[in-house]
Amino acid sequence: MNAREMHYDFKQKLNKIDSQKYRNLYVPEIDWKLNEAQEVFVKMIAEPRFAKQIGFETSQRTIEDIITIVVDQNEQGGTCITPTIYDTGKYLALLPDDYWFHIRSKVIASKGTCLNRKLDAKQQQHDDLHERSPFDESSFEWEVVNFEYNKDGVVLFTDGTFTISKYCLSYIRRPRIIQNSQDFVGGTYTTLSGTVLTGSQSSELPVGTHKEIVDIAVLITTGDLQIPDYAIKANKLQLTN
Repeated sequence: MNAREMHYDFKQKLNKIDSQKYRNLYVPEIDWKLNEAQEVFVKMIAEPRFAKQIGFETSQRTIEDIITIVVDQNEQGGTCITPTIYDTGKYLALLPDDYWFHIRSKVIASKGTCLNRKLDAKQQQHDDLHERSPFDESSFEWEVVNFEYNKDGVVLFTDGTFTISKYCLSYIRRPRIIQNSQDFVGGTYTTLSGTVLTGSQSSELPVGTHKEIVDIAVLITTGDLQIPDYAIKANKLQLTN
């Protein structure tokens, strides 16, 4: 569905057409709900907080549901990140502006005459003592590099015997926002962040997910407006997942 069709589907499912009980929502308000729903949908797949939720790459369906916003720098020659020296034996890799969730990553490292070997990057907890343990520290020979997140990006650790030239990241990026400003007064509106929108932007997720995103948006709105059939809409959403 394109953005206009998602708006139409949203209004139909919310049952607000010609309704006198609740005021009609404006285009920017529907856009907001659709984008909130899209974010919820992606998070349920990419980074579920609870074990009962499916998670990414655990089934073919979940892979296909968000495959359009997966970026794999390992398969896109020349797009890997060039880290800078952060501290003794440490490098800092700045994350892309559209970065959202980490899938996997590798580094390109060199030691002595052995150049440009690809090593696996392994995330560590901040309270782990991986730098002090000979069994857990980064190792060129064992082809593993530890990393941690900080406010600036990713800190890559070495054992001081090798250098890192590239950080190659596979990640889920933030999708472009869904918007249907063409149907608002004047064909444009300004978002709360100050961005002026014109025309329209459909969801970047596969078409098969669009009705599910609308269902989530309707459920969120039904709860916000305290519409009586919230439970019915929630049950429908559970049946379609």
